[in-house]
Amino acid sequence: MFRITWPLHIVKRVLAVVVALAVLGVAVPLTYQWVSERNARCADGVVKADVERRPGKRECVGVTDGSHVFAPHLRSVTERIKAENDRVAKEEERYVSVAYLTTFTLTDDDSNSDESVRHELEGAYLAQRRHNTGDLRGSPKIRLLIANPGSSSAHWQHVVDRLAERTEAPDRLVAVAGLGPSTANNLRTLRALEKRRIAMAASTMSATNFRDIDGFVRVAPTNTDEARAAAGYLRRQKFRTAVIVQDIARTNHYANTLGPAFEKAFPDKKGKHRIVADEELTFDSSARTGWENELRHMTSQLCRQKPEVVFFAGRGRHLTHFLDSLANRTCTDQEFHVVTGDDTTNLTAHELERAHRTGVEVLYTGLAHPDMWQSGEAGKRAVSAATARKFREGGELDRWFPRDARDDGQAIMSHDAVLTAARGVSMAAQWGGEVTGESVGRMFHKMNLDDSVPGGSGFLSFLNNGNPRNKAVPILRLTERKRAEFVEVSAPHGAPPSH
Repeated sequence: MFRITWPLHIVKRVLAVVVALAVLGVAVPLTYQWVSERNARCADGVVKADVERRPGKRECVGVTDGSHVFAPHLRSVTERIKAENDRVAKEEERYVSVAYLTTFTLTDDDSNSDESVRHELEGAYLAQRRHNTGDLRGSPKIRLLIANPGSSSAHWQHVVDRLAERTEAPDRLVAVAGLGPSTANNLRTLRALEKRRIAMAASTMSATNFRDIDGFVRVAPTNTDEARAAAGYLRRQKFRTAVIVQDIARTNHYANTLGPAFEKAFPDKKGKHRIVADEELTFDSSARTGWENELRHMTSQLCRQKPEVVFFAGRGRHLTHFLDSLANRTCTDQEFHVVTGDDTTNLTAHELERAHRTGVEVLYTGLAHPDMWQSGEAGKRAVSAATARKFREGGELDRWFPRDARDDGQAIMSHDAVLTAARGVSMAAQWGGEVTGESVGRMFHKMNLDDSVPGGSGFLSFLNNGNPRNKAVPILRLTERKRAEFVEVSAPHGAPPSH
């Protein structure tokens, strides 16, 4: 048999090539994977993800201790949170964490504005500081994590999974506050956190059907309560007739519960106050195009019906389009008063100025306002004076973030939500109790009488279904002098609760 014999130096070279190729075969995929992972990461705990309905656009989603800034306008407050978190981790042996969750990377699909979510984070930081080192010191101390589920909360599942991982040491996450507006994805978030036995304190969620979830409370009044408070105010002001403009988008739980609640609350049995529309005035904001035209075509119907009040059951960003249409109505001699819900607080200063320029009076039920405490005896009884001072001129927020307004109430509501979580932490820890998400959630229902939360939006106690008990509701008016003028404190059952 013929045999080929290679010199030894050739054999060595062939073997070297084979080994090199084998190494490359492993190294190239690993290097590619490493580069891909690096490109997909924004920071520890934060990854890049596709923005829903925005081809080619990406956003950073996930959970951070302040090491990552989700948007440039959040830098100042994020850095303060990071510094406080680092201090707690260094000085405290046994701390727990509370996450503040809402969309921080906003698009036109979101009802919130950059302004409103920045104010939310500022209020959350104030609550953290009051609990850790301030006038409401409690134990154990808390670290405040920042959680971003992306535009429209599209990546809620990813963020919930990351939060669940942080329930173990070193973070020991026990509660999530904030939780965004009343949308379908945010309801899914609540259900997922419930399964993981993490306590929840919502700041601005008001949809009435968000209830009876284990470990969940909200510091905002429900839409039913807002509608009752608005109806009570309108009846006291002798308004007799109203129509409802209703957003029928299926995923808009806020609008879907607000309109029917007002329809039930405003009329009385004697017929002095009634809904006068002979047909439904509806639009569908979920349609990519066309909903603006639906709003424009309503003005002729309103001119025929001549209601004293138009109750707008929709988001604030859609309200501005409706007001533009109403300002261009043909029945210029007919005066309209538009009343709506708390989502108006999410409008930017520019949007609110535009709304005021239409010349249509706009009243709305807010969630909170710094002037509530100064509104006579009812306000002084309903709101903690010590907390109210934090949000007024010269208070902590004014010193820390001097260029930000407070009259949208967002900072107050986020503060009250985080303060509720912090109070639950302290109550669960008493007498050597174990602080877990489950134990904190159960403490929410013990916050009555002397244990009510001294919130800036009112003294807070909660029903078993998670709703606040007879929550104070401010009636606000858009004016040219400032973004929102306080009118009076109302409540679903007349007078708000006092402490």
